Amino acid sequence: MITPSRLQDSRELILGKHLELCLVEAGKGLEMRKLVLSGFLASEEIYINQLEALLLPMKPLKATATTSQPVLTIQQIETIFYKIQDIYEIHKEFYDNLCPKVQQWDSQVTMGHLFQKLASQLGVYKAFVDNYKVALETAEKCSQSNNQFQKISEELKVKGPKDSRDSHTSVTMEALLYKPIDRVTRSTLVLHDLLKHTPVDHPDYPLLQDALRISQNFLSSINEDIDPRRTAVTTPKGETRQLVKDGFLVEVSEGSRKLRHVFLFTDVLLCAKLKKTSAGKHQQYDCKWYIPLADLVFPSPEESEASPQVHPFPDHELEDMKMKISALKSEIQKEKANKGQSRAIERLKKKMFENEFLLLLNSPTIPFRIHNRNGKSYLFLLSSDYERSEWREAIQKLQKKDLQAFVLSSVELQVLTGSCFKLRTVHNIPVTSNKDDDESPGLYGFLHVIVHSAKGFKQSANLYCTLEVDSFGYFVSKAKTRVFRDTTEPKWDEEFEIELEGSQSLRILCYEKCYDKTKVNKDNNEIVDKIMGKGQIQLDPQTVETKNWHTDVIEMNGIKVEFSMKFTSRDMSLKRTPSKKQSGVFGVKISVVTKRERSKVPYIVRQCVEEVEKRGIEEVGIYRISGVATDIQALKAVFDANNKDILLMLSDMDINAIAGTLKLYFRELPEPLLTDRLYPAFMEGIALSDPAAKENCMMHLLRSLPDPNLITFLFLLEHLKRVAEKEPVNKMSLHNLATVFGPTLLRPSEVESKAHLTSAADIWSHDVMAQVQVLLYYLQHPPISFAELKRNTLYFSTDV
Repeated sequence: MITPSRLQDSRELILGKHLELCLVEAGKGLEMRKLVLSGFLASEEIYINQLEALLLPMKPLKATATTSQPVLTIQQIETIFYKIQDIYEIHKEFYDNLCPKVQQWDSQVTMGHLFQKLASQLGVYKAFVDNYKVALETAEKCSQSNNQFQKISEELKVKGPKDSRDSHTSVTMEALLYKPIDRVTRSTLVLHDLLKHTPVDHPDYPLLQDALRISQNFLSSINEDIDPRRTAVTTPKGETRQLVKDGFLVEVSEGSRKLRHVFLFTDVLLCAKLKKTSAGKHQQYDCKWYIPLADLVFPSPEESEASPQVHPFPDHELEDMKMKISALKSEIQKEKANKGQSRAIERLKKKMFENEFLLLLNSPTIPFRIHNRNGKSYLFLLSSDYERSEWREAIQKLQKKDLQAFVLSSVELQVLTGSCFKLRTVHNIPVTSNKDDDESPGLYGFLHVIVHSAKGFKQSANLYCTLEVDSFGYFVSKAKTRVFRDTTEPKWDEEFEIELEGSQSLRILCYEKCYDKTKVNKDNNEIVDKIMGKGQIQLDPQTVETKNWHTDVIEMNGIKVEFSMKFTSRDMSLKRTPSKKQSGVFGVKISVVTKRERSKVPYIVRQCVEEVEKRGIEEVGIYRISGVATDIQALKAVFDANNKDILLMLSDMDINAIAGTLKLYFRELPEPLLTDRLYPAFMEGIALSDPAAKENCMMHLLRSLPDPNLITFLFLLEHLKRVAEKEPVNKMSLHNLATVFGPTLLRPSEVESKAHLTSAADIWSHDVMAQVQVLLYYLQHPPISFAELKRNTLYFSTDV
């Protein structure tokens, strides 16, 4: 029997536990508050430095204005630098008050009043925005008529952050004059983040809410104030037309790829080209076409079938672009370290932009087709299913409203296109050369992700998840869970290891598997599975770079997916730990294993290759898509124990796990297959320009390998060539395979790596690209036979 006192005890225990959980959650939120504030404070320091740089020439210009040889008149100076001093003082005071609060952090710290005060001073920004267009035009006219001012406005020196290596960077006046407009949007986003991580009962909460309300109202007012002829920028029903979404997309037009800036308004989709005016400075948009949303339709699978096919850009050319970008990045870093001339750095940056632009233009392959009811069709290519789904959903959501068809007059179209410049939310083409130097270079290494489970499905379905990370500006699918059949609560509990290449975001997409063979996408011959939900998280180095697993939940369309992450940096992954258990195969020298087995190629390599060729050679993304980590560990244990059930287990195992086991075997060798000793020579050999010299060197290096390493390498080489023969089906070209295996078979030793690399970003840059190129060289080479190579040893006896 439960007594009243025992019931009271139970209640108190439950309440205590609940309170404990609430405190833990609140603690998490307050810690995130600190991270948000630290990031904002750092960007505020950069912004103040930018305003300082803008103010620096103002005093000498004013001093000369009253002399007999003025550079500018007082009126011109006051127009160009209008309200900059006031904005500077507002932010300097805000920074000086916020800085000590963040540096001496306390969970009870209050700073909402600082944000509220900052928001209350937005009137100064209103005055700045009203004058912005005139300020730009005046600066441009003065530059054209006065060489002295042109020199000043083209190279303003901005101080780097206190802890930055770069003391100064050169920025144009035009770029700096845009910073205050950009800043209000940034502050509003930060207020959103702070509110999300501030407990409702915290004294800051109402103050931050008020600051956000003021900021949002201000942003709406300046968006509505774009043009004096604003009445033209309204919908046919007389409502204010608002920008909902915009971004750079690749359009296939007249058989070639063109980069477009696409704007989705409340009632119209507008496709524009970013162009520069004859003066070469001020940017504006040229409208290519528009479709009222009332006339926009998505094609059916049958209509897609009749559409022209999309031809992907050759892989080897994409890899060449990546190689060039990485080499240019290294050169820029060297120039900066040696305090090279800013002109030389700018020239290198220009080259890098050109290559990045080509990569951005040619890498997307996922078709996104739209039709105008009047008969015209348009085709965009996107880099991921995620983006396609985002655009489709945003358009379909707007189409649920009562929309009317219309035709814009030439004046209305001109005004609408003119408004795009100020309204846009995506300002720069998404390439790294457009990023500020203070922005994160992304993560390099391995992200371990466990996809646990999902909830929130309204009816049973066959469900699976895919994981995507960004690489070179676009997203790549890296892992896929198994399909959980006929359920509303799938429990995958599958772990994946994903290689990161300067990545900043992880995307999780949840799909319902479609088994209907009639629903095939004619563009890529794959069955169209339905996206049930999608979500994206930023890979914040401070959050991710811990040794412990970090568990999180991502919400997507009412579905919640639980997952865990931890990160291993590339320098940690370079550490090859020899196995203490010499009777096994993982972490044991290849010569020891082949001698023990009395074989030429290790049994594990032969068995995994045989299984992949038997049933995985047509698997999409074989070797690129990660296998489940627990399956790989189970296979590793069986091979290490030389268990008699190996063959049975292999025949039952998911093929991506078998492919992953083979990659893991090579990664865990005490030294890479192509050896530590020969690594520098491989790097030098692949860099040779003369084809004959390169051939001699690369073949000589193969001869210099120990026999077990050489025979195993040649065996693997032939296997990978057979996999690439099925590229039309498995989407794995020689280049894709070289990207997967190159850095595993050929990596610098720890000593070499420490001596050679200056920063984490350099790790993926030049070395990894060269490793890929070495393997690619041998994959593209006519068949190489062990006997032929050895026969030629007589002619090449020089030491490496």
